[in-house]
Amino acid sequence: MEDIILNVEGMHCGGCETRIQNAVKNIEGVENVIANHNDGTVKIRLNKKIEKSVIAEVIEDIGFEVKED
Repeated sequence: MEDIILNVEGMHCGGCETRIQNAVKNIEGVENVIANHNDGTVKIRLNKKIEKSVIAEVIEDIGFEVKED
């Protein structure tokens, strides 16, 4: 198991959180996703190795911006 946290800009409500969670959950190897618009984070639990860039691309494809750490 590996946990990663991404900083995401553009989330303004629970609907934004749901869009991100649904998109990221579709990536093979993602076990759980929790998006939080209040602090601008997306916490992801992986059950296999996935590059952050792959997850970031999925999030950016639906209209949000992933910030580097």
